[in-house]
Formats: sequence, C-alpha cells, structure tokens
Amino acid sequence: MKSAKRTRSPRHKAAPVRRTPAKSTALRTLSRRPRQSGAKRAAKSRSPHASVPADLLTGAPDEREPLVSVIIPAMNEESTIAKVIAEARRTAARCEVIVVVNGSSDRTADIAAASGARVLVYPEPLGHDVGRSIGAGAAKGDILLFTDGDIVISAKRLFPFVKAVGSGVDVALNRYSGAVKKRRPHPVVLSKHTLNLLLGRPDLHGCSMTTVPHALSRKALETLGGEILSCPPAAQARAVLHGLRVEAVHLVPVGRMNVIRRKRGGRDPLADIVVSDHLQAAAVMLERLGERAGYSDGSRRREMVR
Repeated sequence: MKSAKRTRSPRHKAAPVRRTPAKSTALRTLSRRPRQSGAKRAAKSRSPHASVPADLLTGAPDEREPLVSVIIPAMNEESTIAKVIAEARRTAARCEVIVVVNGSSDRTADIAAASGARVLVYPEPLGHDVGRSIGAGAAKGDILLFTDGDIVISAKRLFPFVKAVGSGVDVALNRYSGAVKKRRPHPVVLSKHTLNLLLGRPDLHGCSMTTVPHALSRKALETLGGEILSCPPAAQARAVLHGLRVEAVHLVPVGRMNVIRRKRGGRDPLADIVVSDHLQAAAVMLERLGERAGYSDGSRRREMVR
C-alpha cells in the first residue's frame, strides 16, 4: 500500500517529469511456459475466469494501445523497482507499466525508466494512494492492475487479476483478508470486514481495494472516476453501490511480504489514515442510501421522544 508518507492532497499543481523508454523496450512477449500434463490443463479449465482474450495470454509485441496498464506508486524504492517492473511486464504482451515516483531522493525514477517503464516524477510526496489516481489518469489500457514499488510480486501471482478482469470482473480483489484470529485484530483488518458487512458483501470478508494487487476494468474506472482511487475503501463502496462486479479472485499473502513500518509513539500513522478512509467510505454509503444506509430503523417510534 506504500506510495508516500504524508497526508494526501486532493489536488496536485506540480506537473510531473515524464521519463519514457525507447519503443524497442516498451513491450515484451510473455516467456514461454513448459508444456503441462492433461490433468493440469483440465484443472485450469475449471477456473471461473477461464475465458480470456487470446492476445492477453501471448503474442508478438505490436504498436496497438496496451491492453493492460500496470500502475506502481513508488517512493525511494531503488532496491526493488527493477524487479517489480520486470514481473509486471510479464503479465501481458500488450502491457504498459506506469511508475509514479514521488518524494524520492534516490535513483528510483532512473532505474524505472531504464527498466522499460513510463515514469511520472513528482519531487514532493503526493500522500498515501494518490499515485494510484495519477497513474490511472495516465493509463491507456482496458485493464488497470495496481501494485506497489516495495513488494516484488511474481507475474504468476499478478496474472489472475488480469485474467479475472479479462473475463468480465470489474474490480478484482486480492483474497487476502488479514489476520483475524488474533486476540486483538488490527484496526485496519476490522475496518475492512466492517465495511464489507455494511455493503451487504460479507462474502468479501476483509478483501479490500486498500490491498495490492488488485485490478479494475476500464468500465470501473469510468464509473468510479480516478480521483476516488486515492481513497480505496470509498472507491470500493462506490463500486458495490453502482452494481459493478466486485470479486475476490486470488490470494497473495502480502501481510508476509510487506515492509514493516516504524511506529511513532506506539502508533502507526498509516493505520490511522486507512481507518479514516473507511469512515469516508461509510460517508459515501450514507450519501447515496440515506442516514441509515438502507438499513431499517425497526419499530422505533422516535417521534415519541421529547
């Protein structure tokens, strides 16, 4: 979930510095996979997201618009960004990788450009998740895949999200729900579960657009608008309320992969931001569904209260 360390700003006046690689390195084909046994092929055919456009899976690079846009916010990630981009580019033949570098003092931008990404550079930190909105605004693909610059996730683990959207899902979520069996679950985990219950989607458990990787269809982006992606829980609430197809499609255990952040005075400032994001999501529900968000007030006769 990492993109910056400061509070998000709703508007961004600074124009990004664009670093774009040469066309010869902009796209690559997927590496060939070894032949599989009949049993493995049969197992794959039973996947609920088995119907996928042919050019999503393989094919030679061409000059058409990208089918998949991978969006990666990054801040001082020079040690991981090249590997993150390399895996992202293997998710589709027609793929663009957009790295939104903000507030970096290292070589993240240079390494990203050398690795074949389209790089948008902002000298100052944009704030948590704002890079997602900016990257989505620059994306040309029909499928938008979101990941982070500090976690190297293999193409094999990223591809199910692309595949799900290619099969008709509008919001493809990571099936990671967080640690719920602890004596005192983390406030962020509780917030995610609570929001999905309020939305009438208990089947999603703690799955959330806060968590990477996840993917959106172009239809979802146009329905939600790019600005709301800076507040992922609010975007998720709006997606459900607008009847978009929201599914948890694949498990990537990012809890074991994420960088442990330093706490300030025993508190995690990022956790406070994410919890407040879920309050904003609740406000989206109240605005659309009324003061009780569609839930009955039962037999209460409030007019009798003086």
